[in-house]
Amino acid sequence: MSKYDLTLLILVLALVLNACTTEKANNNDSPITETAYFGEKPPGLTPKLFDPKIVSPEGFFESGTFSPDMKEFYFTRKNGKYKERTFFVIRNENNKWSQPSETDIRWPLFSADGNTIYIRKQYRERTETGWSEPKNLGEFIKEQAHGLSVSDNGTFYFPFFKEEDNGRGNLGYSRLINGQYESPVKMSTEINTGEYIAHPFIAPDESYLMWDVEREDGYGESDIYISYRNKDGSWSKSINMGSAINTEHLESSPRVTHDGKYLFFTRGEWEIKEDGSRNYVGKSYWVDAQIIDNLRPEKQTTSTKVPPQLQPTGSKQKSQCFHTGS
Repeated sequence: MSKYDLTLLILVLALVLNACTTEKANNNDSPITETAYFGEKPPGLTPKLFDPKIVSPEGFFESGTFSPDMKEFYFTRKNGKYKERTFFVIRNENNKWSQPSETDIRWPLFSADGNTIYIRKQYRERTETGWSEPKNLGEFIKEQAHGLSVSDNGTFYFPFFKEEDNGRGNLGYSRLINGQYESPVKMSTEINTGEYIAHPFIAPDESYLMWDVEREDGYGESDIYISYRNKDGSWSKSINMGSAINTEHLESSPRVTHDGKYLFFTRGEWEIKEDGSRNYVGKSYWVDAQIIDNLRPEKQTTSTKVPPQLQPTGSKQKSQCFHTGS
């Protein structure tokens, strides 16, 4: 066989093998191979849309939560054919993601070890066959409103309503003391200022707290704010997380991934339908969690005030704020 014939044979074989591989890939209905965050390119310090095709093939994905071991992802879809918000779970099995399936688990909050999920005023424990039946958390959580977060030492942070507050919600916390959770302790007015206070996220070590709220000095409707714990245990002055995070739309539900790498949040707006009713459309965004450290007061070499060109106008139309999760 001549050198020319050998080269031609190798080329033909390569083309055949490539065609077989392509055909196999095109005909393969199995789930995609596991990659962190579904293979999405990580963001920098500018938030970007998180919209993986495996959970958002038609663009109706809203937001979701990974389990600590990254083996489960609980998420929601809404709008289009989903007239009502619909809840799904997708699981990693043998290094491949299963197809999404509907679930009765709504907006779960995971314990650090992933063996407990908190859902509103209840919790479920992981068993050999799945999740246990729901169990009540206790009396301390009965006035809980929108959102729930728990630190590594088991302290819960959540909005709650008391009769003396005339229906206005406040952020508070409940500590585990002698085996019992205390009644919610209301946080200071530095935290509890504004309307529709909701969706706190407490750092695992309780070094910072994020939440969403409508304030007169905000960028639009609800904005995300942050406060850092001082050395004496008090909380710093709350800081609007700035124009990188907040816009004229509704920003809510901040949460940091279990690996500490990324901050996720929801950004959305109300759409007016032909019949005059309103429909909320929200999407999930993510950004490098370094943005949290950059806002620490000790990291600021100048005033923490937003530069004039980036300051919110302060003029906004009041409307009931929509929040994901409860």
